[in-house]
Amino acid sequence: MARWGHASPPALLPAAQQADLIVIHKSKRTLTLMRHGVPLANYHVSLGKNADAGPKQREGDKRTPQGHYFIDSRNSHSRFSLSLHISYPDKNDIKAAKAAGYSPGENIMIHGLPNGWAGLNPLLQLIDWTDGCIAVTNTEMDDIWSRVSTGTPVEIEP
Repeated sequence: MARWGHASPPALLPAAQQADLIVIHKSKRTLTLMRHGVPLANYHVSLGKNADAGPKQREGDKRTPQGHYFIDSRNSHSRFSLSLHISYPDKNDIKAAKAAGYSPGENIMIHGLPNGWAGLNPLLQLIDWTDGCIAVTNTEMDDIWSRVSTGTPVEIEP
């Protein structure tokens, strides 16, 4: 099955060219791919509509999580170009949400634009529009996809 705009997703680069850490700085709206402490690439990101209100606490709050996670799956047939699923919620997120009487939410990803929306790229780069995910352009997502394997740690900082 072909995804929008591509016959197949980009191939994973050799291990020596892959990131060993993803660092997301919410306040700077940046995602940096790191390898052995050296930046490989840096991208502007759009976040959850309420990203500046603090870390994600519950389903539907439209906040982007903060903390230490990892990429636990890759989806080449996503409705958002390609997507990398982040391991949110972890046991601490689940415990905190349960104590507050809420569901922590799920399906936090690094992804491209919604399929068919590439023409809105200039606008969507200027605003936070996701429900808590980390969004980049489709071209940037192709690059990230080729440099990030399952298991890569993700640090999401305020």
